[in-house]
Parts: sequence; structure tokens; C-alpha cells
Amino acid sequence: MTTPTTPKSTATKIATWLGIAAVAAVAAYGYMAMTANRSAPEVTYTDITGQKMTTSGLIGKVVMVNFWATSCATCVKEMPKMVETYQKYKGQGLEYIAVAMQYDRPDYVLNYTQTRQLPFKVALDTQGDLAKSFGDVALTPTTFVIGKDGKIIKRYVGEPSFAELHQLLDKALAT
Repeated sequence: MTTPTTPKSTATKIATWLGIAAVAAVAAYGYMAMTANRSAPEVTYTDITGQKMTTSGLIGKVVMVNFWATSCATCVKEMPKMVETYQKYKGQGLEYIAVAMQYDRPDYVLNYTQTRQLPFKVALDTQGDLAKSFGDVALTPTTFVIGKDGKIIKRYVGEPSFAELHQLLDKALAT
């Protein structure tokens, strides 16, 4: 004779999901902490005009590298604040590179860049190599702040707190 199985109680299910969420949060925090103070990968960015820039060529400047997509609602929402941030800090030496994800159509990126008059470099990651080099970036937006020494200061996944970001840029640009 077999004994019938009983479904897990709601409390057990909730506890299981909370445990999984806690492990994921700790892992994400650990990864974010590991990213800080690591050297930015040596890559070559090719912007939509064909101009090339390298990580080593940006040493001595504070750099923001923002992985985004035209199909990403959060990216589109944060972009005007990113433009404001760039306009505020470019005179102090901030460089900004918006990296369009591999799956983003180049004609969409070009149209978005032109119609929004983005004032910074916009690079295409047509093969996904840039995203891979920065730790397999898959979620957009993901933004890296890189110090003058070429080390990653901070990684933001999702829209950053712009007040916090501006404090970080003030400090990084002052050193």
C-alpha cells in the first residue's frame, strides 16, 4: 500500500523561496563587491561613427560605461538623467560610453542616438565581446564607473540612485 503524498504547506513553500532569494542576494552582493577595485578589462570600443577607443587610452579619466538597449524600458527612462550627468561632469574630465547590447539593431541605436542627440560616445557591441569582457553583462542597464587608475569603482545593475552616483563622481573626479 502506498501512502499519499501531501502538498507542501504554504509556510514551507514561502520559507523555501525566501531561502533561495537570500542565497541569490548574497551571491549578487559578493559578485558586486568582487567587481569593485578590479581593473577594467582591456577592450576596444568602436562608436557608431567608426571611431575606436581603448581602455588603456582612457587611463587618467573617470569613465562611465553603460550597457543598454533601445528595447529596455529602464534604459530609455534613465537616459535623460545619464545625459544630465554627463553634461554636469564632462568639463571635469568624465568620459561616458553607452554600449548598445549585441541584440540591439544598429539602425535602432543610430536612430535613438540621433533623435535624442546623445552627447557622448555610443558604441555597438555587435558580437557581444564587450559584455563578455565586463563579466558577461546580460541585464540592462548595467553601468560601470571606472576610476582614473583604470580600476572599477562601482557597478550598478538597474537605474542608479543619481544622488549617490553624483557623490561618487565628485569624489572620483577630485582625486
